Amino acid sequence: MPRTKKAAAAAEKETTKATEKVAKAAAKATEAVVETVEEKKAAPAKKAAPAKKVAPKKVAPKKPEKPEKPEKPAEAKVNFFVEYGGVQVSIDEVVANVKATYGKDAKEISVYLKPDESKAYFVADGQEGEMDVFFC
Repeated sequence: MPRTKKAAAAAEKETTKATEKVAKAAAKATEAVVETVEEKKAAPAKKAAPAKKVAPKKVAPKKPEKPEKPEKPAEAKVNFFVEYGGVQVSIDEVVANVKATYGKDAKEISVYLKPDESKAYFVADGQEGEMDVFFC
């Protein structure tokens, strides 16, 4: 069908109107999106849910370095002898004999040696005793 100039002008006018409507709708949609974005920027951010509390790992405390102690000189071994009438006896021997005479382990022993009587008097854990000491 042949078109007339009037019909073509009317169709063109309708197309223009439709295009304008679409352009206006697009502009409104764009404005709405822009406003939404701006609102989100202006609104304070929601706080994230607090993270689960994790117990800190227990770390063994560092031991402070001990200052070096000055070396103690080695304790000298003492050999103690009692001499009487030209004969001698070792104190270690007397103490060993006192322990044997007492018969049990003592926490504290005091020994009193009397060479002129050839006796050793002792107190072991509060109990008194005596023994003969033979000077050989």
